[in-house]
Amino acid sequence: MKKLIYHIALFVCILLTGACNKEFDDYPEPAETLAGNIKDANSKNNLQSEAGDRGMRLVLEELSWSATPTPYYFFAMQDGSFRNTKIFKGKYRISVEGPFVPLLQYDGSGAITVDNRKTMDVAGNTNVDFEVEPFLNVEWIGEPVYNSTDQTVSVQVRFTRGTANTAFHANVTDVFLFVSPNTYVGNNNYDNKYSVQVNYGGTSGNDQLGQTVTLTTKDKLPASRKFFLRVGARIDYGLKYYNYTTVKTIDIP
Repeated sequence: MKKLIYHIALFVCILLTGACNKEFDDYPEPAETLAGNIKDANSKNNLQSEAGDRGMRLVLEELSWSATPTPYYFFAMQDGSFRNTKIFKGKYRISVEGPFVPLLQYDGSGAITVDNRKTMDVAGNTNVDFEVEPFLNVEWIGEPVYNSTDQTVSVQVRFTRGTANTAFHANVTDVFLFVSPNTYVGNNNYDNKYSVQVNYGGTSGNDQLGQTVTLTTKDKLPASRKFFLRVGARIDYGLKYYNYTTVKTIDIP
């Protein structure tokens, strides 16, 4: 019994000794804030996107300790704004990625030909805006219309090229009316029962540029409900992310 008590006491001492000798990370937690907006260079309005990993993202490279740092990413919100309150203080090279002309471009050999990234110090509350050229401008024409005869909703939109750079004039592949009971509506959040997609083959989508396009929900919407509507269009480039209208609300009578 005495031997058992001795061995238990010895084991506890070893654990306590290990705990006392443990090295703790004494670096302060990241507490700086980086906030701002991603804007359409032409209209100066915030560029609409979707929340999450198919929207727009910030790319941060901390240059305080290395000239070739590992990038750190975080996503903008669907209204084109961003805010991160957990950034380490330091010098950063910052860029944004999304459905717009890339800020960083390369030639066939991999050499950088365009570099519109920003280098700046992040300390305290730091604000920065980016102006970009979207692949497409997608705009509402009028307000959503409730069709009482079949309880559907129709909308009208127009999409046009958002950049004069013909290198980013790929074919328009589709236009999509997204419908959701949630305000975060887009390709990552929609009700397939009501939403409708029009696909274009070849260059046929380009013929719709500048034209009024009418879209009507696939099924009747339930009465006494509120729905959020948004239209996205995209081109056959890169990851084929959508450019969007703003979000509109409709109350079904």
